[in-house]
Amino acid sequence: MPDLADLIRADAVVFRIKAQTKNEVLLAMAETAVAAYGVDLSATLESTLERERLGSTGVGEGVAIPHARLKGLKAPAAVLALLDPPIDFEGPDGRPADIVVLLLSPEDAGADHLKALARVSRLLRRQDVRDGLRAARSAAAMHAFTTQSSASEAA
Repeated sequence: MPDLADLIRADAVVFRIKAQTKNEVLLAMAETAVAAYGVDLSATLESTLERERLGSTGVGEGVAIPHARLKGLKAPAAVLALLDPPIDFEGPDGRPADIVVLLLSPEDAGADHLKALARVSRLLRRQDVRDGLRAARSAAAMHAFTTQSSASEAA
């Protein structure tokens, strides 16, 4: 299972997505995944939207973790975004999401997908991590903060 530093590359962080709907957010994040990881845009968007139809990926506290499995992807990978304004991802607390991690895994990555999802979820449950991401002033600052927080969690 890769560390978050490996899971979320610096070029896969989007600072302040300006979107009006969940679908616009997912499109922007899928486009970032195409640039960062070379995945297919339509397959990424289709898989992500299909998973969203099965049930909300909002986890509460202003966080959402949409996820999908993709043919041809070699290892789990993620896109991290801060949204402005927040968008409703139907979290259990009713709060719209402003921190979103799109987790992509290989089609056959059963346990690795679940481990990556758990790792992202565990990190974003921490109030200090959410506060730090919200206080960041750039994509680089968001990535650095996530990497440092992940390292401190593992220690």
